Amino acid sequence: MTDLSVNGDHARAVEALRRSYAAIPKGQPIRLAKKTSNLFRWRDPSEAPGLDVSGFDRVLSVDPETRTAQVQGMTTYEDLVAATLPHGLMPTVVPQLKTITLGGAVTGLGIESTSFRLGLPHESVLELEVLTGDGQVVTATRDNEHRDLFYGFPNSYGTLGYSLRLKIELIEVKPYVRVRHLRFADAAALSTALAELVESGVYEGETIDFMDGTVFSADEQYITLGFFVDEAPYTSDYTGQRIYYRSIQQRSVDFLTVHDYIWRWDTDWFWCSGAFGVQNPLVRRVWPDRAKRSDVYRRLVAYDRRYQILARIERWRGLRPREDVIQDIEVPVERVPEFLDFFHAKVGMSPIWLCPLRARESWPLYPLEQGRTYVNAGFWGTVRLPPGQIPEYHNRLIEREVAALDGHKSLYSTAFYGRDEFWRYYDGETYQRLKAGYDPAGRLLDLYDKCVRGR
Repeated sequence: MTDLSVNGDHARAVEALRRSYAAIPKGQPIRLAKKTSNLFRWRDPSEAPGLDVSGFDRVLSVDPETRTAQVQGMTTYEDLVAATLPHGLMPTVVPQLKTITLGGAVTGLGIESTSFRLGLPHESVLELEVLTGDGQVVTATRDNEHRDLFYGFPNSYGTLGYSLRLKIELIEVKPYVRVRHLRFADAAALSTALAELVESGVYEGETIDFMDGTVFSADEQYITLGFFVDEAPYTSDYTGQRIYYRSIQQRSVDFLTVHDYIWRWDTDWFWCSGAFGVQNPLVRRVWPDRAKRSDVYRRLVAYDRRYQILARIERWRGLRPREDVIQDIEVPVERVPEFLDFFHAKVGMSPIWLCPLRARESWPLYPLEQGRTYVNAGFWGTVRLPPGQIPEYHNRLIEREVAALDGHKSLYSTAFYGRDEFWRYYDGETYQRLKAGYDPAGRLLDLYDKCVRGR
């Protein structure tokens, strides 16, 4: 329930932030001072002082009766889940990585295995308090005078303003999740099954609570279904020596606590911990469990990116350079076989994560057709460049293929669109109208400059 002293602290933090924002000279870059990031758009370190948002990382209240929570924008999902689970509740959609913030998932895009029925994280927002680009603090809802900002905020990536407080819907949970891994020999059968399961929401007479998938190769792919249950004959632990994604190939039924199900991907950053040797049994034994976390691996990647350690070693060995291919895309469910055929032939990375979703409403800056089933494909790694190709060769191929399949690409990572092409995909007309209304002096970066030009 609401704690008046906590809300008083929030009000004071808002006023302090407004003063800090106003004190930044016009023309000077504005950025957030954050300890963690889940973006993969790399920029050189800035000497400009960051806007201190450390006072916005708390869950202000959880109301079990209305199944809602008041949450500050910089609160991580790790802290949010920890606050809601004791009430038998969780956010409608919990992105896979613990240090993703609620505000980040709303102004960017988050997704997880409840998205096939509950959409994306921003669709659970009832009320949104924003520090806008012109330094004002406004509260936006679906039906007030700032409804344009409410609907335009998702996929704006902090270029219209920063979320300070969000009121969100929660859903009830049970203590355990029973997991079923269903194997498919080809993408056509997988795609058909995904479409049918999303449409019906039922498998063997049971209501499906969670759904995602994993592609290991063109002839080995899985749909994973999750069902809330009150009791479990056992629970599997994938936070230590055992690795979750490998269990998909090894067992058809599994049980996890709801907490461990929510964070099943974080321990090994899906499968990307293998790049650091953490899946080697000897290394895994000595690597502390507390350091088996996505944010630890991400910091290691950032360190290597900054000092080019692996790239220098590979150049010394005479190897061709590698290209980072770290993307999430969405295509309509019926186009999944075409995308996977393309990806296997032209990129060749595996595994690939799949996550079906349906948008519950229309959101202009990421225009998914309301009620249509899409499938997110996530792939994160590096690919050797063919001889003579430009450094972004594979990423550009992917962008063109996704567009050809009537899909969309998330902007948390590198993008290479031309300006006109970019605004066709992300509703430039609506964005420019919002920019003129909430950041008329252009104090915050433009979405294209931030997400494509890497400013």
